[in-house]
Parts: sequence; C-alpha cells; structure tokens
Amino acid sequence: MWVYILLLIVVFMLLLLSIIYLMRLAHDIIKKRIDHKYLSWVLSIAPILLFIPGFFIDAVNAIVVDIHLIVIIALTHLIFWIAGKISKKTIGKYTALITGIVLTSLLLVHGYYLAHHVVETDYQIETAKDLGTDTFRIVQISDSHLGATMDGKEFTQYMNDISQLNADIVVITGDYIDDDTPYEYMVDGTYGLGQLQTKYGVYFVYGNHDKGYYHHRDYTDDDIRRELKNNHVTILEDSSVEITDNIVLVGRQDAEIRDRAKVDDLVADLSKDRYVIILDHQPNDYDNEMNKADLVLSGHTHGGQLFPLGELGVLLGANDKVYGVETRENTTFIVNSGISDWAIKFKTGTISEYTVIDIKKKSR
Repeated sequence: MWVYILLLIVVFMLLLLSIIYLMRLAHDIIKKRIDHKYLSWVLSIAPILLFIPGFFIDAVNAIVVDIHLIVIIALTHLIFWIAGKISKKTIGKYTALITGIVLTSLLLVHGYYLAHHVVETDYQIETAKDLGTDTFRIVQISDSHLGATMDGKEFTQYMNDISQLNADIVVITGDYIDDDTPYEYMVDGTYGLGQLQTKYGVYFVYGNHDKGYYHHRDYTDDDIRRELKNNHVTILEDSSVEITDNIVLVGRQDAEIRDRAKVDDLVADLSKDRYVIILDHQPNDYDNEMNKADLVLSGHTHGGQLFPLGELGVLLGANDKVYGVETRENTTFIVNSGISDWAIKFKTGTISEYTVIDIKKKSR
C-alpha cells in the first residue's frame, strides 16, 4: 500500500509543479506584449483556469492530461534549447509551446484509441506433462472495471466474440467491476459471462476493486455473488477445482486480503503430475508461486497504463512483472493488460486485450 501512497504523492507533486511551470511559461510569453508587472502575472493565470472545468467533470483524467501536457512541453523546450545551442539559432518559447500541445494531443488521441480498442493476444505454451488432450485453450479476461471504457452491454459484445474461440475454460482474473460500477452494468456484464460457450466453464477470482473501497455502489458483494452464480460463473477464493483428471485450477484471494491462504497450502495436496494453473489478480508473489504451479495468470497492472508508471512499479517492488509472458524455472507467468482500465481514459504504455492461451504437449 505504501507504494501507491508514494505514487499518489509523486502525482500531486507533478501536478503542482506543472501548474507553476505553466504559469511561468505563460508569463514569459505575455510580458513581451504587456509591459505591466502585475497585469502580466494576472493574465498568466488564465491558462490554469482552462483546466478548472475539467477537474469538476473528471478530475482523474484532467490530471492525466495536465501532467502529460506539462511534461511534453518541458521536454520540447529542452530539445529546442539544445537544438538552438547547436545551431546557434534561437527557437521561440511560443513555437515550443505549440509543438508541445500538438505532440500531447497526438499522444493522448492514440492513448484514447488504445484504451477503447480491444485486441486478441495469443500465447503458445508447451509442457512435458500429460494434458489428456492435444491442446488446452484458456481465454483470460482481466480488469474490465465496468463503466470505465465500456458498459455491461458493450462488455457482452466482446463475450460474444470470445464464444467463437472454442475455449476449454474462460477465466476472469479480477477487477471485473469498479467501486462505482452501476448495478445495471454489473447485471448486463454478468449476463454476458453467462452466455460464454466453453467446454469446462467460466471461473472468477476477485481483484482489489471488486468488493469496493469507498462504498459508492448501491448493491453489495452478495448481489455480485448471486448474479455470478445465476450465470454459472464459479468463484474461486483460496480454493481449487479439477477441470479434468490432468488439469487443476487454483484461485487465490486478492493480495490485499490479510488472511489469504499461502500458495504452499493451496497446492499441498495436488499431484505433481497434474498441470496446475493459478489465478492471482496481483502479479507480486512470484517467489512463492514459482515451481508451485505450471502457469500463473494475473492482471491488475493494466500493462503499465501510462508510461512509465509500470516500470516504476516494478522498480519500487509493487509488482514482479507489468505485462506479458515470462518463465521462471518451471513456472510460466502471464500478466494481462486488461480489457479496459480503472477511471483513466487513456493507455499510453500498453493495449487493451483479452488473451488466448494454448497449452500443448511439448514435442520430443
């Protein structure tokens, strides 16, 4: 938790510095046209006022836009200053400002597209174990945070596409809903999960947002459980289920649950000959999960969401991995970037996806 508090402090510090920087920049441009000590400073506040409506409408995304704008303008100024020193030609601050605004707009438009455009990502995994079948197919969905970039009916449309993939199982690795997901979105989305066509069913583990932090919802966890059960979705909470005689699925409670079971206890009675899959929302227990399972599937990171937050999270120890596939000794780890994201309407460091994972017997 301390890592997230630190990141929050860093964000607000950047926001404060960005406001000061923007005012100074506006003042430098204005004072060349208005030679009045106080009036030039008063007018330099005007650009800041443009951000105020955005904070009341959507504070999170207003902060994201503001910080990106300031960072890119600052980098543009630095590059232009270096270029001016090399070429011995002065490049005006106004030119750098306009260039920074254009670059920020292009980046965030692309980021908006990546957040709202969902793609399929495929993985091929080999195992020496007997699966009892030539190929075992898993479709992983994570971090839909219903209401962020899609409502329940839009989510259901993706479930219709996934139904065409001939999955053996579909797994939801947490943060299916958010703290303020409307009831009708949850009901519509869960209905979509119930329409999924699979061979062995749909399985669900909780993420850190599913049960809610701030009690903004007008329904309870019991309502969520009821809807999932009515739509034939199996909830795994520090429990396991036999998919076949050869394959076992283990679902862990979220890492923020204080009394969640240790992975050693969850796999203690499982045969080493069986292929073991663990669902764990947060990818931050790799040392304990390594060699205890053949495959571990996680989400939570949103693939980094905004560059370079993902890389910073790894450096600070919040996560063992941000995105993609990695094999550590006898265990393969996959982190899904999420079919959506939390609150933020942009993805500048990753994509929105669901993953198709084909597990095959290793050829000799």
